Amino acid sequence: MRIAVLDDYHRIAHTLADWGSLGVEVDFFDRPIARERLPEVLSGYDTLVLMRERTAFPQEVLEQLPDLQVVVTTGMRNASLDVGYLKQREVRVLGTGIPGYGPVSEAPQPGVPSTIELAWALIFALVKRVPQEDRAMRRGVWQEGMPTNLRGATLGLAGLGRLGAQMVAPAQAFGMEVIAWSQNLTPERADECGVRHVSREQLLAESDVLSIHLVLSDRTRGLFGAAELEQMRPSAFLINTSRGPIVVEHALVAALQERRIAGAGLDVYDVEPLPAEHALLNLDNVVLTPHLGYVSREGLAEMYEQVVEDLAAYLRGDPIRVIA
Repeated sequence: MRIAVLDDYHRIAHTLADWGSLGVEVDFFDRPIARERLPEVLSGYDTLVLMRERTAFPQEVLEQLPDLQVVVTTGMRNASLDVGYLKQREVRVLGTGIPGYGPVSEAPQPGVPSTIELAWALIFALVKRVPQEDRAMRRGVWQEGMPTNLRGATLGLAGLGRLGAQMVAPAQAFGMEVIAWSQNLTPERADECGVRHVSREQLLAESDVLSIHLVLSDRTRGLFGAAELEQMRPSAFLINTSRGPIVVEHALVAALQERRIAGAGLDVYDVEPLPAEHALLNLDNVVLTPHLGYVSREGLAEMYEQVVEDLAAYLRGDPIRVIA
């Protein structure tokens, strides 16, 4: 077995799990690899370890990796990996649990996932103008703009699953009303979480902060486009820590440029890493983070430890956490 661990951006994967216990060659790649170079760089590797959806592996790339036998992805879903094609090729695909949760269970374990913490960090940065005031002070300007308060404002949640539901308690602690909508949300689930169930039109029209907590799928891709952004308040903020393509990116850029919404806090994008010339980088009413929602030392350690467990079980001939 020859293992390639991809997208180890923080250069710490080798310290977070006992890779040596596998007794095989393990190489760590700490920078993104351009799609056209993947076949060349990964030639000869029979095992890939993927960090969620950082590097895409569609069929046209996988076809150029004839030695591939095993793929391990952190998490049990990876929208950037053509699992169906790998299944046809009889390449084993394994996964891991999500930090803070059991490997399969929907019930949250003690502790708040870092995705929720990041969503609130983006909200605070926007409503309190943290990036703008920081930049202004460095230019010698004292109090350039006017922050807004969360108390009395409405938090709208697109999605009330295990992550969306954990947005509720902090919002209520800050004195916010919480409303929620998704295609599958029932009034009973909303009542259980202590929020008001609304239509999508109400969600867009009433939210002062709209935070997205949905899984990317055929139903949610492009769910928030130009027409939906037009229904939001000019004073509203949009937060996306889920997946970039849930929001139509060019429509969001236009809405921000034309100040049809007040701002956005984004952790996810159509293309990651975000291209250096991207229009979002030139906007002063957006706060950007580089897909940090699930990133913490503790979380990465939990995922990589499970990767090593997966590979050890595979080598024993008894694979666990099998996706395909």
